[in-house]
Amino acid sequence: MEQLNKGLVKDLLVYPEKVLQFGEGNFLRGFVDWQIDVMNKQGYFNGSVVVVQPRGQEKIEKLNAQDGLYTLYLQGMKEGIAVQEHSIITSISRGINLFTEYDQYLDLAANPELRFIFSNTTEAGIVFDENDRLEDRPQKSFPGKLTAILYQRYNVFQGNKDKGFIIIPCELIERNGEKLKEIVLKYAELWNLSDEFVAWIHECNTFCNSLVDRIVPGYPIDTIEEITKELGYKDNLLVVGEQYHLWVIEGPQSIREEFPAHLAGLNTLMVDDLSPYRTIKVRILNGAHTAMTPVSYLYGINTVAEAIEDEVTGQFVKDLIYDEIIPTLDMPMEELHSFAEAVLDRFRNPFMQHFLLSISLNSVSKFKTRDLPTLMEYYNRKRELPKKLVFSLATLISFYKGKRGEEEIVLADDQDVLDLFNVQWSHYNGTIDSVKDIVTSVLGYERVWEMDLNQVPGLTAAVTNDLFTIETKGMKKALESLLGQKAAN
Repeated sequence: MEQLNKGLVKDLLVYPEKVLQFGEGNFLRGFVDWQIDVMNKQGYFNGSVVVVQPRGQEKIEKLNAQDGLYTLYLQGMKEGIAVQEHSIITSISRGINLFTEYDQYLDLAANPELRFIFSNTTEAGIVFDENDRLEDRPQKSFPGKLTAILYQRYNVFQGNKDKGFIIIPCELIERNGEKLKEIVLKYAELWNLSDEFVAWIHECNTFCNSLVDRIVPGYPIDTIEEITKELGYKDNLLVVGEQYHLWVIEGPQSIREEFPAHLAGLNTLMVDDLSPYRTIKVRILNGAHTAMTPVSYLYGINTVAEAIEDEVTGQFVKDLIYDEIIPTLDMPMEELHSFAEAVLDRFRNPFMQHFLLSISLNSVSKFKTRDLPTLMEYYNRKRELPKKLVFSLATLISFYKGKRGEEEIVLADDQDVLDLFNVQWSHYNGTIDSVKDIVTSVLGYERVWEMDLNQVPGLTAAVTNDLFTIETKGMKKALESLLGQKAAN
C-alpha cells in the first residue's frame, strides 16, 4: 500500500509560505494547521505553513517524506449527532530540520510574505536559557530560536516597519504572548542587540496572548490498521481529534483581516481581553470535570461519557453546571449556556474513552484552582453554599480514603497530601465526630487551600454531613438524597 504523498491528492494547490510554526506535534497539526487548511480551501487565507521542530527530528523527517501531508480524523458530537469525518490536510509546505538545515531557517527571514509565527512547545517551552547565544545553530530554547530569526528579519529588511510578525503562541500558560515577548527582550539584552532592534520588536511585532481548546489524542495506535484499510494509503502522521475547537486570541481586530477564520465558520475569536474566556473554560469545563470525577467514580462509573449518559450522575453534572457554576460568571447567559452545551457534548463523545481515574491526578489542587473559586463566589453572591459543589468536596475526601467498596483506588498526588488523608482516615471509627475531625483537618490544610476553609460559614458542617451520609449509607443513597431522585441500582 502506498504511503501518503502529493501524488495521491487531486488538484493540490501550492500556497506562499505565510506562517512559521514552532512545533510539529499532534496538537498544532490537529488545530492550527487544520484551521489554515479550512481557510485555504474556502479561499480566505491562501498561505502555507513551514514547520521547524523544538526538539528531535523524527517528525520533521516523517513530514517531509509525506510532502507535508497528513490525515485528520475528527470524532465527536456535531449538532447533537456522533460524527466521524476525515480529510487530508494540505496546509504545510515543508519541514526544516533546525539541526541540519539552520541556514534554511535563517533564510525564512528574507521571505517578505512570511507574516505569522505560531508555536506549541509545551508549557516548559517558553523559558529563558542564559546559556543560549546568538551564534548557536540552533539555540536550545524556543524563545532563543525566535529571537535569532527576529534579529535576522530586522537586519535583512533594515528595520522596515512593515516587516514585523504577528506572533501567537499556543502553549497552555497564562499570558503566553506577554511572557514570550519578555523573554525575547531578555535575549536582546543578553546578546547586546541594538536599541533600534528592541524598538522594532515593540513597534512592529504583535505578540498575542491566546487560549486554545481541542482534545487531540493524536496517532490512533489501537485502530490504525482498520483506518488504513478504509483510507487505502499509509499515513505515519495521521491525527485524531475531537470535533469541538475554540481559539481565543487577544489582539487587535485588524488581525481578522489577515487571518479571517471567522469567515470560514471557525470558532476562532479575536478579543480585547481573553481572561473571561479563560475563566469560563476553567470554571465550566475543567471545574465540572474535577467535581464530577470522585462522585461518578465512587458511584461505580469509570468513564466521563458513561457519567454523562447515566441518569443520576448525568443530572448531577448538569445541575452543577447550570445551577451553581454559571450563576457565578459575568458573561452573557446565551454565551454561557452555549459553552455549557458544548462541554456536555464533549463529555459524552462516544469515540473517546476518557477514564475518570486518569483525570483524578492531583485532584485536591485541581479542586482548589477550578472549583473553590466557584464555591466562594456562589457564597458571596447568594449567602448560601452550593450544595453540589459541597457534596463533591465531601466526595473528594471520601475518594482519598483510597477505596471503592473493596476495590483499592491508586491515588496520585503530592506525598504530603496523601499523608494527610492517610493519617486522618486512620482515625475514622464510624462516628460523625470522627468524620468532623477528618473534615476539619482537611479544610484547614492551608498549604493546599491557601486559607482555612473552616472559616467559610457553614462549610465544615455541610461537608461533614455529606461525608457522613456517603460513608454510612453509600454513594448511591447519598446522591439520591442530594438530587431528590431514586438512584439506579
